[in-house]
Amino acid sequence: MAQSAVEGAHRASAPLVRSHRSRRTALNTGLTVLAFGFSLVAMLPLVSVLYMLIARGAPLLSAELFTELTPGAGSVGGGIGNAIVGTLVVVLVATVLALPLGFMAAVYLAEFGGDSKLAVTVRFSGKVLTGMPSILAGVFAYALVVATTGSFSALAGGVATGILMVPVVMLTAEQALRMVPSKMKLAALGMGANRSQTVVQIVIRTAMPGILTGVMLALARAMGETAPLLFTALFSDYWFEGKLLEPIASLAVLIYNFSGSPFENQVNLAWAGSLVLVVSVLVVNVIAQLVTRRQEEH
Repeated sequence: MAQSAVEGAHRASAPLVRSHRSRRTALNTGLTVLAFGFSLVAMLPLVSVLYMLIARGAPLLSAELFTELTPGAGSVGGGIGNAIVGTLVVVLVATVLALPLGFMAAVYLAEFGGDSKLAVTVRFSGKVLTGMPSILAGVFAYALVVATTGSFSALAGGVATGILMVPVVMLTAEQALRMVPSKMKLAALGMGANRSQTVVQIVIRTAMPGILTGVMLALARAMGETAPLLFTALFSDYWFEGKLLEPIASLAVLIYNFSGSPFENQVNLAWAGSLVLVVSVLVVNVIAQLVTRRQEEH
Protein backbone atom coordinates (compact mmCIF):
# COMPACT_ATOMS: atom_id res chain seq x y z
CA MET A 1 0.00 0.00 0.00
CA ALA A 2 2.79 2.39 0.96
CA GLN A 3 4.72 1.56 -2.19
CA SER A 4 1.72 2.25 -4.42
CA ALA A 5 1.16 5.54 -2.65
CA VAL A 6 4.79 6.52 -3.28
CA GLU A 7 4.50 5.57 -6.94
CA GLY A 8 1.29 7.61 -7.27
CA ALA A 9 2.92 10.64 -5.69
CA HIS A 10 5.91 10.25 -8.02
CA ARG A 11 3.61 10.19 -11.06
CA ALA A 12 1.76 13.26 -9.81
CA SER A 13 5.00 15.20 -9.33
CA ALA A 14 6.44 14.17 -12.68
CA PRO A 15 6.23 16.90 -15.40
CA LEU A 16 3.51 16.51 -18.03
CA VAL A 17 4.85 15.70 -21.46
CA ARG A 18 2.82 16.75 -24.51
CA SER A 19 2.47 14.11 -27.15
CA HIS A 20 2.91 15.76 -30.53
CA ARG A 21 1.32 12.77 -32.19
CA SER A 22 -1.98 13.00 -30.35
CA ARG A 23 -5.05 14.19 -32.22
CA ARG A 24 -5.89 16.84 -29.62
CA THR A 25 -2.44 18.44 -29.83
CA ALA A 26 -2.53 18.52 -33.62
CA LEU A 27 -6.01 20.09 -33.58
CA ASN A 28 -4.94 22.71 -31.04
CA THR A 29 -1.84 23.62 -33.04
CA GLY A 30 -3.80 23.86 -36.26
CA LEU A 31 -6.49 26.08 -34.80
CA THR A 32 -3.84 28.32 -33.20
CA VAL A 33 -2.06 28.76 -36.51
CA LEU A 34 -5.39 29.38 -38.25
CA ALA A 35 -6.41 32.04 -35.71
CA PHE A 36 -3.01 33.71 -36.00
CA GLY A 37 -3.28 33.75 -39.80
CA PHE A 38 -6.77 35.27 -39.73
CA SER A 39 -5.52 37.92 -37.31
CA LEU A 40 -2.77 38.88 -39.74
CA VAL A 41 -5.27 39.01 -42.61
CA ALA A 42 -7.54 41.28 -40.52
CA MET A 43 -4.62 43.62 -39.83
CA LEU A 44 -3.51 43.68 -43.47
CA PRO A 45 -5.89 46.48 -44.62
CA LEU A 46 -4.85 48.76 -41.75
CA VAL A 47 -1.16 48.10 -42.27
CA SER A 48 -1.41 48.60 -46.04
CA VAL A 49 -3.33 51.88 -45.64
CA LEU A 50 -0.80 53.18 -43.12
CA TYR A 51 2.10 52.15 -45.36
CA MET A 52 0.58 53.90 -48.36
CA LEU A 53 -0.16 57.07 -46.38
CA ILE A 54 3.33 57.17 -44.90
CA ALA A 55 4.97 56.52 -48.28
CA ARG A 56 2.95 59.20 -50.08
CA GLY A 57 2.28 61.71 -47.30
CA ALA A 58 5.34 61.63 -45.04
CA PRO A 59 7.68 63.38 -47.54
CA LEU A 60 5.47 66.48 -47.38
CA LEU A 61 5.53 66.79 -43.59
CA SER A 62 7.11 70.13 -42.71
CA ALA A 63 6.43 73.28 -40.75
CA GLU A 64 4.93 74.94 -43.82
CA LEU A 65 2.39 72.14 -44.17
CA PHE A 66 0.85 73.05 -40.80
CA THR A 67 1.17 76.83 -41.01
CA GLU A 68 0.24 77.81 -44.58
CA LEU A 69 -3.09 78.11 -46.38
CA THR A 70 -4.31 75.63 -48.96
CA PRO A 71 -3.07 76.54 -52.46
CA GLY A 72 -5.27 77.39 -55.40
CA ALA A 73 -5.57 75.35 -58.57
CA GLY A 74 -2.21 75.03 -60.31
CA SER A 75 -0.31 76.76 -57.48
CA VAL A 76 2.88 75.40 -55.95
CA GLY A 77 3.53 74.92 -52.25
CA GLY A 78 0.96 75.76 -49.64
CA GLY A 79 -0.23 73.73 -46.69
CA ILE A 80 -3.24 72.50 -44.77
CA GLY A 81 -3.05 74.76 -41.72
CA ASN A 82 -6.50 76.28 -42.19
CA ALA A 83 -8.03 72.81 -42.66
CA ILE A 84 -6.49 71.58 -39.40
CA VAL A 85 -7.78 74.61 -37.51
CA GLY A 86 -11.20 74.25 -39.13
CA THR A 87 -11.41 70.58 -38.15
CA LEU A 88 -10.62 71.46 -34.53
CA VAL A 89 -13.24 74.23 -34.54
CA VAL A 90 -15.98 71.99 -35.98
CA VAL A 91 -15.16 69.19 -33.52
CA LEU A 92 -15.13 71.68 -30.63
CA VAL A 93 -18.56 73.04 -31.61
CA ALA A 94 -19.89 69.48 -31.96
CA THR A 95 -18.49 68.54 -28.55
CA VAL A 96 -20.05 71.56 -26.85
CA LEU A 97 -23.43 70.68 -28.37
CA ALA A 98 -23.35 66.89 -28.04
CA LEU A 99 -21.50 66.22 -24.78
CA PRO A 100 -24.06 67.70 -22.32
CA LEU A 101 -26.99 66.13 -24.19
CA GLY A 102 -25.44 62.68 -24.45
CA PHE A 103 -24.13 62.71 -20.88
CA MET A 104 -27.39 63.82 -19.27
CA ALA A 105 -29.32 61.27 -21.32
CA ALA A 106 -26.93 58.56 -20.12
CA VAL A 107 -27.43 59.57 -16.49
CA TYR A 108 -31.20 59.43 -16.93
CA LEU A 109 -31.12 56.01 -18.61
CA ALA A 110 -28.74 54.46 -16.08
CA GLU A 111 -30.03 55.93 -12.82
CA PHE A 112 -33.57 57.22 -13.22
CA GLY A 113 -35.19 55.83 -16.36
CA GLY A 114 -34.88 52.12 -15.67
CA ASP A 115 -37.10 50.14 -18.01
CA SER A 116 -39.74 52.80 -18.47
CA LYS A 117 -41.26 53.39 -21.89
CA LEU A 118 -39.41 56.69 -22.28
CA ALA A 119 -36.05 55.11 -21.38
CA VAL A 120 -36.61 52.21 -23.77
CA THR A 121 -37.54 54.63 -26.55
CA VAL A 122 -34.51 56.86 -25.94
CA ARG A 123 -32.16 53.87 -25.81
CA PHE A 124 -33.60 52.41 -29.00
CA SER A 125 -33.35 55.78 -30.75
CA GLY A 126 -29.69 56.05 -29.74
CA LYS A 127 -28.92 52.64 -31.21
CA VAL A 128 -30.70 53.58 -34.44
CA LEU A 129 -28.74 56.84 -34.66
CA THR A 130 -25.49 54.92 -34.19
CA GLY A 131 -26.09 53.03 -37.44
CA MET A 132 -27.61 55.95 -39.32
CA PRO A 133 -25.73 57.03 -42.47
CA SER A 134 -23.79 60.18 -41.68
CA ILE A 135 -25.06 61.94 -44.80
CA LEU A 136 -28.55 62.04 -43.26
CA ALA A 137 -27.15 64.05 -40.36
CA GLY A 138 -25.75 66.48 -42.92
CA VAL A 139 -29.12 66.79 -44.66
CA PHE A 140 -30.86 67.44 -41.32
CA ALA A 141 -28.29 70.08 -40.29
CA TYR A 142 -28.60 71.69 -43.73
CA ALA A 143 -32.36 72.04 -43.32
CA LEU A 144 -32.06 73.17 -39.70
CA VAL A 145 -29.11 75.61 -39.86
CA VAL A 146 -27.97 76.33 -43.43
CA ALA A 147 -31.47 76.91 -44.80
CA THR A 148 -32.32 79.07 -41.78
CA THR A 149 -29.19 81.24 -41.76
CA GLY A 150 -28.74 81.26 -45.52
CA SER A 151 -25.06 80.27 -45.39
CA PHE A 152 -22.82 77.27 -44.97
CA SER A 153 -21.03 77.60 -41.66
CA ALA A 154 -18.92 76.06 -38.93
CA LEU A 155 -21.99 76.03 -36.70
CA ALA A 156 -23.89 73.89 -39.19
CA GLY A 157 -20.94 71.51 -39.45
CA GLY A 158 -20.79 71.28 -35.67
CA VAL A 159 -24.51 70.49 -35.48
CA ALA A 160 -24.17 67.74 -38.10
CA THR A 161 -21.21 66.06 -36.42
CA GLY A 162 -22.75 66.61 -32.98
CA ILE A 163 -25.77 64.55 -34.05
CA LEU A 164 -23.39 61.69 -34.79
CA MET A 165 -21.59 62.10 -31.46
CA VAL A 166 -24.66 62.06 -29.20
CA PRO A 167 -25.55 58.34 -29.45
CA VAL A 168 -21.92 57.25 -29.01
CA VAL A 169 -21.52 59.34 -25.86
CA MET A 170 -24.93 58.36 -24.51
CA LEU A 171 -24.66 54.59 -24.95
CA THR A 172 -21.04 54.35 -23.80
CA ALA A 173 -21.61 56.55 -20.76
CA GLU A 174 -24.75 54.61 -19.82
CA GLN A 175 -22.81 51.34 -19.88
CA ALA A 176 -20.06 52.86 -17.73
CA LEU A 177 -22.60 54.15 -15.20
CA ARG A 178 -24.31 50.76 -14.99
CA MET A 179 -20.98 49.07 -14.24
CA VAL A 180 -20.64 50.95 -10.94
CA PRO A 181 -21.24 48.35 -8.15
CA SER A 182 -24.60 48.72 -6.44
CA LYS A 183 -22.99 48.25 -3.02
CA MET A 184 -21.24 51.62 -3.47
CA LYS A 185 -24.59 53.30 -4.07
CA LEU A 186 -26.18 51.53 -1.09
CA ALA A 187 -23.27 52.53 1.11
CA ALA A 188 -23.66 56.19 0.14
CA LEU A 189 -27.41 56.07 0.76
CA GLY A 190 -26.83 54.34 4.08
CA MET A 191 -24.50 57.14 5.18
CA GLY A 192 -27.24 59.73 4.63
CA ALA A 193 -26.60 60.89 1.03
CA ASN A 194 -29.64 61.54 -1.10
CA ARG A 195 -30.13 60.18 -4.63
CA SER A 196 -28.65 63.21 -6.41
CA GLN A 197 -25.57 63.30 -4.16
CA THR A 198 -25.00 59.60 -4.70
CA VAL A 199 -25.17 59.98 -8.48
CA VAL A 200 -22.89 63.03 -8.61
CA GLN A 201 -20.36 62.16 -5.91
CA ILE A 202 -20.17 58.37 -6.27
CA VAL A 203 -21.57 57.03 -9.53
CA ILE A 204 -20.28 59.65 -11.98
CA ARG A 205 -16.85 59.87 -10.36
CA THR A 206 -16.43 56.10 -10.41
CA ALA A 207 -17.61 55.81 -14.02
CA MET A 208 -15.57 58.77 -15.29
CA PRO A 209 -12.92 56.66 -17.14
CA GLY A 210 -15.66 54.88 -19.11
CA ILE A 211 -17.39 58.17 -19.83
CA LEU A 212 -14.14 59.65 -21.14
CA THR A 213 -13.71 56.59 -23.34
CA GLY A 214 -17.08 57.29 -24.96
CA VAL A 215 -16.13 60.91 -25.50
CA MET A 216 -12.86 59.90 -27.17
CA LEU A 217 -14.62 57.44 -29.48
CA ALA A 218 -17.18 60.09 -30.42
CA LEU A 219 -14.40 62.58 -31.18
CA ALA A 220 -12.65 60.04 -33.39
CA ARG A 221 -15.84 59.52 -35.40
CA ALA A 222 -16.51 63.25 -35.72
CA MET A 223 -12.99 63.99 -36.99
CA GLY A 224 -13.26 61.58 -39.90
CA GLU A 225 -16.70 62.48 -41.24
CA THR A 226 -16.89 64.03 -44.71
CA ALA A 227 -20.45 63.79 -46.05
CA PRO A 228 -22.09 65.93 -43.31
CA LEU A 229 -19.54 68.69 -43.80
CA LEU A 230 -20.15 68.82 -47.55
CA PHE A 231 -23.76 69.76 -46.81
CA THR A 232 -23.04 72.14 -43.94
CA ALA A 233 -19.54 73.62 -43.60
CA LEU A 234 -18.53 73.41 -47.28
CA PHE A 235 -14.91 74.67 -47.52
CA SER A 236 -12.83 77.83 -47.26
CA ASP A 237 -9.38 78.76 -48.52
CA TYR A 238 -8.83 81.17 -45.63
CA TRP A 239 -8.12 81.01 -41.91
CA PHE A 240 -10.92 80.78 -39.40
CA GLU A 241 -11.55 84.28 -38.04
CA GLY A 242 -13.93 83.44 -35.23
CA LYS A 243 -17.12 83.68 -37.29
CA LEU A 244 -19.21 80.56 -36.78
CA LEU A 245 -21.74 81.52 -39.46
CA GLU A 246 -19.28 81.42 -42.36
CA PRO A 247 -17.88 78.45 -44.38
CA ILE A 248 -14.86 76.78 -42.85
CA ALA A 249 -12.15 74.42 -44.06
CA SER A 250 -11.72 70.87 -42.76
CA LEU A 251 -9.30 68.02 -43.38
CA ALA A 252 -12.00 65.59 -44.53
CA VAL A 253 -13.39 67.94 -47.19
CA LEU A 254 -9.86 68.97 -48.24
CA ILE A 255 -9.02 65.32 -48.90
CA TYR A 256 -12.25 64.89 -50.85
CA ASN A 257 -11.64 67.98 -52.99
CA PHE A 258 -7.90 67.56 -53.63
CA SER A 259 -7.83 63.79 -54.20
CA GLY A 260 -9.60 64.21 -57.56
CA SER A 261 -7.65 67.29 -58.60
CA PRO A 262 -5.67 67.19 -61.88
CA PHE A 263 -2.83 69.12 -60.22
CA GLU A 264 -0.07 67.07 -58.60
CA ASN A 265 0.54 69.54 -55.77
CA GLN A 266 -3.04 69.33 -54.56
CA VAL A 267 -3.03 65.53 -54.81
CA ASN A 268 0.12 65.41 -52.69
CA LEU A 269 -1.50 67.67 -50.11
CA ALA A 270 -4.47 65.27 -50.04
CA TRP A 271 -2.09 62.44 -49.15
CA ALA A 272 -0.46 64.55 -46.43
CA GLY A 273 -3.85 65.57 -45.05
CA SER A 274 -4.95 61.92 -45.01
CA LEU A 275 -1.86 60.98 -43.02
CA VAL A 276 -2.46 63.75 -40.49
CA LEU A 277 -6.13 62.81 -40.13
CA VAL A 278 -5.49 59.08 -39.74
CA VAL A 279 -2.73 59.66 -37.18
CA SER A 280 -5.03 62.00 -35.23
CA VAL A 281 -7.83 59.43 -35.17
CA LEU A 282 -5.38 56.69 -34.15
CA VAL A 283 -4.06 58.82 -31.30
CA VAL A 284 -7.57 59.48 -30.02
CA ASN A 285 -8.42 55.75 -30.20
CA VAL A 286 -5.20 54.79 -28.41
CA ILE A 287 -6.01 57.25 -25.63
CA ALA A 288 -9.49 55.73 -25.35
CA GLN A 289 -8.00 52.22 -25.10
CA LEU A 290 -5.54 53.32 -22.41
CA VAL A 291 -8.33 54.91 -20.38
CA THR A 292 -10.42 51.75 -20.71
CA ARG A 293 -7.51 49.55 -19.63
CA ARG A 294 -6.90 51.67 -16.55
CA GLN A 295 -10.58 51.42 -15.67
CA GLU A 296 -10.50 47.62 -15.95
CA GLU A 297 -7.36 47.43 -13.81
CA HIS A 298 -8.95 49.67 -11.22
